[in-house]
Amino acid sequence: MIDIQQQESILIAIGKILPKKLQVYAIGGTAMMFMGIKNSTLDIDFVFDKKNDREEFMDTLRKLGAKGSDVTLVYGLKNNTPLMLEFDNCRFDMFMNKIITSNFSEAMKERAKEVHEFGNLIVRVADPSDIIIMKSATSREKDSEDIIAIINKSHINWDVIVEESKEQVRLGNEIAIMGLGEKLEKLTNLKVITIPETIPNKIWKLFNKQVKDKAKKSKNQQNKRVKR
Repeated sequence: MIDIQQQESILIAIGKILPKKLQVYAIGGTAMMFMGIKNSTLDIDFVFDKKNDREEFMDTLRKLGAKGSDVTLVYGLKNNTPLMLEFDNCRFDMFMNKIITSNFSEAMKERAKEVHEFGNLIVRVADPSDIIIMKSATSREKDSEDIIAIINKSHINWDVIVEESKEQVRLGNEIAIMGLGEKLEKLTNLKVITIPETIPNKIWKLFNKQVKDKAKKSKNQQNKRVKR
């Protein structure tokens, strides 16, 4: 567990010995600490869009004394898990464009406007709306708590959330719309968040369309097989 000052010290140390400028995207609790929504985190979550950058970053961490960590103890046998290293009472989770089921889309990268520089390390902070999308894909209680904190302490662009959930499905994350709808419905019913009245209807309309489109595609494929 580290706080914001410890996180900053670690990132400064990394940035000092990185041999070149390198950009990462902060997600999860790491992003929330930069936003001032969270005071501490168990791990530093970064997304990379270049394999060479992730390898360079990991080499730098090892030079500072980081050790390997067993990803299956945290993520089990899920797909798109991060590479992990333990350093200074903190775990680094280093993803490559996909975070388990979620895609770190081009639109998400563009929305990561908040930037922090630590020497050669450039950290772009994911938009709070996108963090909600990613955290809606899990059943972990701590992710629900994070969603509550983000909604109650941030300015949320709900149109962005609706559109990004649709984009996630287009990119292959088929549970994005359903997961988001169920998570927001549950938290709204518990009266721990308040969202615009129009949003649930928009989300479930998208989900119904997704189901119909999938059924239509399946039927077309069956017809093609019959014709053969």
